[in-house]
Amino acid sequence: MTTTRRTQQERRDQAEAALLTAAAELVVEQGVRSLTLARVGERAGYSRGIVTHHFGAKQALVERLARATQAGFVPGLDDLPPGLDRLLRLIDGYLGELGRIGVFNRAFLLLWTEAATQPDLAPIFRERDTAFRADLSDDVEAGIADGTIDPGVSPAEVAIAVVGQLRGIALQRLLDPEIVDTERLRRSVTGYWRRALSPR
Repeated sequence: MTTTRRTQQERRDQAEAALLTAAAELVVEQGVRSLTLARVGERAGYSRGIVTHHFGAKQALVERLARATQAGFVPGLDDLPPGLDRLLRLIDGYLGELGRIGVFNRAFLLLWTEAATQPDLAPIFRERDTAFRADLSDDVEAGIADGTIDPGVSPAEVAIAVVGQLRGIALQRLLDPEIVDTERLRRSVTGYWRRALSPR
């Protein structure tokens, strides 16, 4: 029987994934303030030295975790051109993912709310929210250009409203999952935005 040895890059990627998962679990269980490199290493089964080697300091770990928790939240959108269809699929997909809220999604929401009072987190989440709103604005602008979205709407204002609505629903799902029926919301929220953006 032959075993294939993993490359150094594969071992590094596996260690980083384990460390980020451990960090997300600790944020969910105890909050970001209690996060330490030693605790992350212990939870993941690695030494603190490995955590330090990968991230250097807690701030870099939190930044990487923030980026990892936001990456690819709604799969399958990369191949779609900007426009109304992509925007509605993003809304639908975001709400669908909330129905399967996992540790990374919960960690993201907790980090996002803490960013309001944590000066070291605020720039990371401002940057990510700015990029999210820019993508949504691009969808609205493309829809205006192709005639599927009312030219009287403001792309920037729609983006702010969509982000606010999605994050608000996500926080409610986190706090009281029994009252948030994500499957029903997928239909109603997506339908609301289709009607609100349709040309008059």
